[in-house]
Amino acid sequence: MSNSLLADWDGPFALPPFDAIRDADFAPAFEAALAEGRAAVAAIADNPEVPDFANTIAALELADGLLDRVAGVFFNLSGSDSNPAREALSRDLAPVLSAYASEITANRALFARIEDLWARRDALALTPEQARVLMLYRRMFIRAGAQLDDAASERMKAIKGRLASLGTQFTQNLLADERDWFMVLDDLTGLPDFLIASAASAATERGKAGHVITLNRSLIVPFLQYSPRRDLRQRAYEAWVARGAGGGATDNRAIAAETLALRSERAALLGYPSFAAYKLETEMARNPQAVRGLLMRVWEPARRKAEADAQAMAALLQADGHAGPLQPWDWRFYSEKRRRALHDFDEAALKPYLSLDAMIAAAFDVANRLFGLEFRPLDTPLYHPDARAWEVTRNGRHMAVFIGDYFARSSKRSGAWCSAMRSQRKLGGEVRPIVVNVCNFAKGDPALLSWDDARTLFHEFGHALHQMLSDVTHGFISGTSVARDFVELPSQLYEHWLEVPEVIERHARHWQTNEAMPDVLREKLKAASTWDQGFSTVEFIASAMVDLAFHEGPPPADPMQKQAELLEEIGMPQAIRMRHATPHFAHVFSGDGYASGYYSYMWSEVMDADAFAAFTEAGDPFDPETAAKLERYILSAGGSDEGEALYTAFRGRMPGVEALLEGRGLIES
Repeated sequence: MSNSLLADWDGPFALPPFDAIRDADFAPAFEAALAEGRAAVAAIADNPEVPDFANTIAALELADGLLDRVAGVFFNLSGSDSNPAREALSRDLAPVLSAYASEITANRALFARIEDLWARRDALALTPEQARVLMLYRRMFIRAGAQLDDAASERMKAIKGRLASLGTQFTQNLLADERDWFMVLDDLTGLPDFLIASAASAATERGKAGHVITLNRSLIVPFLQYSPRRDLRQRAYEAWVARGAGGGATDNRAIAAETLALRSERAALLGYPSFAAYKLETEMARNPQAVRGLLMRVWEPARRKAEADAQAMAALLQADGHAGPLQPWDWRFYSEKRRRALHDFDEAALKPYLSLDAMIAAAFDVANRLFGLEFRPLDTPLYHPDARAWEVTRNGRHMAVFIGDYFARSSKRSGAWCSAMRSQRKLGGEVRPIVVNVCNFAKGDPALLSWDDARTLFHEFGHALHQMLSDVTHGFISGTSVARDFVELPSQLYEHWLEVPEVIERHARHWQTNEAMPDVLREKLKAASTWDQGFSTVEFIASAMVDLAFHEGPPPADPMQKQAELLEEIGMPQAIRMRHATPHFAHVFSGDGYASGYYSYMWSEVMDADAFAAFTEAGDPFDPETAAKLERYILSAGGSDEGEALYTAFRGRMPGVEALLEGRGLIES
């Protein structure tokens, strides 16, 4: 049989032929793609012609076309619909792909060509984008070890290969723990209808009768909010926070320790005092001191707010006849109870107005009003029955294919993310992106979202817009190829439109009656908009501080002890745990993308609060001139300039932290 991954994709929009792809196709496809890539890189390095941008940098951009295509499909499937064959191949591929990348950056002849171009850059008549791409390629090679001697280069290659394997194993261990645990519910007391329906759907998906609670966030969080059974809340919560720390084959604690040691050694080989110093050098923050300064500026008011809330909830706990202090598995239940008492607001009353289809339509409508994008459903084979696709156009021009994969399943890793199976570029011919949003919402008939779920949908769609509106020549800087603490700006900014009254009026309609959300419910939602921000801010900052501490100094022999010491040092409230404890901190240990960088969400939040204020100042959340500037300087620009320059071009200045504190309700009188 022919290998569909290696054939021409001549279907609509050159989409992958998902219905023809077999798991057995991937290994030979990767083998062929790596061989093709090696041959292309060798031809560039050995080219006898004088180096120029076209025969070196542009040629490198196009050298891995087949590999990018095969990997784009495989890694989307391995994250969103894993199976034993894909997991085994992921483990096999991790060191192989790492070694291939190391071969390229350690190729002395190739790096010599890049250095030659760099030395002559002022005489090459480069466009601003070409100059930026040349600088980024040179920086990438140097930070990968291109200037190391042979012995150090070999050690660097070994370190990166081992880190790739560890990250893959960490991810698969976490998925296994999440896939294997569930709790049968025999007592549905106090649970709202939507949660009962979701628990029944989860049971069906796992081949069980009745109702089950799994470790999917969209299921376990509402269970912790609504179940009056303290014993069941404790059982579910402790299983949730024990992911990756249960002992046995899926325990991630030793993986975390080895990962931190290898990252520290990697940074030392390159001459940096710590991995954090190495990693943050190219981010907007630049150094650990700036990160800590932001986090601690927000930590103290957030901690005080959380401690005050904890006291109030402890009184409710005791009124219910429970002795002892407020525990982490109590927090969401008593917070919800207190919110109902203070604001007469029950999130269960909100969900009928937040059907998944309505929120997708809302995200599309906002994109149409801001950027003129239109979305047409596609009837085409995809990789899973739950996934659906749309063609994205503007004024009749094809812009992208957007795929939404919204429901939780046991084969999907937890969380939500945006990826590109194919990125935008113009080099070598116009290429438009295939963009995927993956979420883990609980299934239902219909699927009804929480407010947090709806924000997640808008958040990931903001990332998708960053990909779909990208308008650069070089794929190396397209879409979300930006600093980690800048990449969350478009996603977090887009969340603001969910709260725009006319968006709620138009789209937040009852799934049965189509009636608009009542004004009184909207007012309650607005009044409770900063509810529990002490809790959510504390659990986030604690995770970010632990991440920074892990990477700023010598690697801890026992990361769990280091975690405990840091939390005690900063005064972590007893009834709150880190959002992501070390054994399941996938942002940090599944790869190094967010290592030393989990703070990025808050760094970007400083900008997103200020960026939306530009629309407020214009008097219209859909102001055409402001939207055009947002697209020009942020969403279409990719990594064509530094984040500070792009933001300043849009807003005229960089913001302060005050808008973030106000948005989280942490301004103290």
